[in-house]
Amino acid sequence: MNTIENIEDRLNNLLNAYGDGKSGASPTKAQWSHILQRPVDQPVTLVNFFKFSVQAIYGDPQMQPCSGRDAFDCYASVSMPAMQKAGGRFLLVAPFEVMFAGDDEDWDLIAIGSYPDTSALLRLFEDKAYQAIFHHRMAACAMQKVVLCNG
Repeated sequence: MNTIENIEDRLNNLLNAYGDGKSGASPTKAQWSHILQRPVDQPVTLVNFFKFSVQAIYGDPQMQPCSGRDAFDCYASVSMPAMQKAGGRFLLVAPFEVMFAGDDEDWDLIAIGSYPDTSALLRLFEDKAYQAIFHHRMAACAMQKVVLCNG
């Protein structure tokens, strides 16, 4: 069972690792809190929508210039194995084609990741190697959204 102290410690650690989420590149405090309060044994699926920047936007001038897609590939080279190590798996990673229903949207890539339980999802986000490369994802994307689904 998650204790309030454990949840607060984990929440603070996640916010320190990923930021406050106000840019839309990572979860906000309220979104992390929701994840941390889910039952640990409940399956979870994330549906990710990515729109890449023409050029990756790093806040560090020492980073080598590259395309958003190249920065994302750098992120994926570590994040995909880290996800599998945490117990997750991809159901789909594919280029976006077109909206089938609803308002038109323009994305470059859709990735659907499934985790057997909330603990597996949190293992990924608390993995130090994953945290160390997350800045490539942030630099790569002009826009992104992630939908959390129960199951």
